[in-house]
Amino acid sequence: MRLSIVFFCCLFFLVPVRAETVLSYDVNGSNSWYPYFIDENAKDPGILAELVPNIFALTPIRLEAKLYPPKRTNQALASGALDFDVVSPSWFEGGELGENFVQSQPIFAIKEHVVVLAGAQDDWMNISKIRGQEIGTVRGYLYHDDSQFTRVDFKSERELIIALQKGRIQAAIAGDLTALYWARELHVPIALAAVHSDGVLVIRLRREHQGLLKQINGAISQLREQGAIDALLAKYTSGQSVVSRLSN
Repeated sequence: MRLSIVFFCCLFFLVPVRAETVLSYDVNGSNSWYPYFIDENAKDPGILAELVPNIFALTPIRLEAKLYPPKRTNQALASGALDFDVVSPSWFEGGELGENFVQSQPIFAIKEHVVVLAGAQDDWMNISKIRGQEIGTVRGYLYHDDSQFTRVDFKSERELIIALQKGRIQAAIAGDLTALYWARELHVPIALAAVHSDGVLVIRLRREHQGLLKQINGAISQLREQGAIDALLAKYTSGQSVVSRLSN
């Protein structure tokens, strides 16, 4: 019996302990990316600030949250310092995230517009209008066609609305919900003109972790079927259901 116990103990210590899977991520856009990311310490930190941890809570994967400005986020993903972020393929030229990445199934829809001051929208309803023009953009953000116009970078969507108000730019590109929020907060009358991108948000995951996609996609599906994503969107936007938005 004593020999059996010793033998069992030896076997126990010889069995390798599987390391816990930890993924580092950053879902923070600019510091004004309302309603997707507001403040990690706030009671209501934003749609993605709540949703991403909820997705991974349904998997064995542990998260390590980091906060980078957008430009550094892209650099960190390229170097492997970050494992994933949340993006829309519609922000990339040809909708391609790059050979070093894989993507999850869609989480929910997101749309960008050309944003102008109220009354000027008729001149900007054709997206071809931005070609060769100076267009307000957020520093570090991805735009699928920024070779066609001259970027005028600002640090956040809030600053884009201020720049429009002060006449520093005639048009900007911003998410519809974000632009409308800051226009309301800053009391700046704006209009949404041509659609610049219309797509879905996905998790952009470094390819070496693609074996985790099944678990991640399963968690997204579970939250959608439970109505949790719908409820979170409604909490921040009172918008349409995820199912109807993704089907459009």
